[in-house]
Amino acid sequence: MTDSSSVADPTSNPVDPGPGAGSVPFPAVVDPAMSPANGQQPNPADTFSMEQQMKMGETDDNGLLESSMRLKPHEAQNYRKKALWVYWVSIVVTSILAIAAFTVSIMRHSASAFGFAFDATLDVLSSMIVLWRYSNAAAVHSAHREYIACVILGVVFILSAITILVKAIHDLVTKLQPEVDDFLYSVSVISGVVCTILSVFKFMLGKVLTSRALITDGFNSLVGAIMGFSILISAEVFKHEPSVWYLDASIGFLMGLIILAYGVKLLKDMVPRVRQTRHYERFE
Repeated sequence: MTDSSSVADPTSNPVDPGPGAGSVPFPAVVDPAMSPANGQQPNPADTFSMEQQMKMGETDDNGLLESSMRLKPHEAQNYRKKALWVYWVSIVVTSILAIAAFTVSIMRHSASAFGFAFDATLDVLSSMIVLWRYSNAAAVHSAHREYIACVILGVVFILSAITILVKAIHDLVTKLQPEVDDFLYSVSVISGVVCTILSVFKFMLGKVLTSRALITDGFNSLVGAIMGFSILISAEVFKHEPSVWYLDASIGFLMGLIILAYGVKLLKDMVPRVRQTRHYERFE
C-alpha cells in the first residue's frame, strides 16, 4: 500500500521536496486575494484612498482654472491688469459706438444698425461683468467666479438676441427700407474696425488666462465687428439694387440667431459648473 501510494503521487512536483510541495498550494490560494492590489476587487481601504485622490483632483480641476498651473502669481496679476485696461477702454469706446449706432438706426431705419447698437450695448454690459470678474486680485484663477460671470453673460446674450430678432422680424414684415448716406458708412466702418481690434485683444487675454468669460466677450466683439461691416455691405447692395431691401434686416435676424444660440449654449455649459464649484468660493 505504501508503494502504491508513492506511485500514485505523480500529481506532486517531482522537483520540489515534500515539505516545499505542501507549502506551494497555500500561496496559490492566497494569490487571488492579492488581486485587490491590482485593482480587480478593491477592498474598502483602497476604495477610500481612490476617493480621496478623486476629490483632490476635483479640487484642482473645479476650484481653480487651468491658468493657475500655467502662470506664476506675478504673471497672472500682470495679465489681470491688462485685462482691466482693455475692458475700461472697451466700455468707453463701445458706449460711444452704441449711441452712434442707435442714432443711425432711428434716422436711417437700419435693422443692422439697430442690431449693432444692441450688440454694442451688450458689449458694454459684458465688459462690466468681466470687470467684476477680475476686480478681485485673489480670484484671478477662481473657477466659481468665472462660471458665474459666464452665466450672467449668457442671460444678457439671450435678452439682447430676442430684442434684435423682434426688430428684424418687424422690419421684414413692414418692408422697411434703409436710407443710405455718409454717416451710415462712417459708423459702420469705425464700428467694424474698432470691434475687430477689441475682439483680438480679448481672445488673446482669454487664451492666456484660460477664461471662458474673456473668450465669450471676445466673441461678442467679433459679432459686433461683423454687424458693423454688414451695415456697409447691406447699404451698398441696397444702393445699387433697391429690390434687395431685405438684406439689412436678414443680416440682423441672422446675427440675433447666432447670439441667441451662443447664449443658450453658454447657460447649458456653465450652470452645472456653477453648482459643481459652489464649495470652492473660498478662492474668491
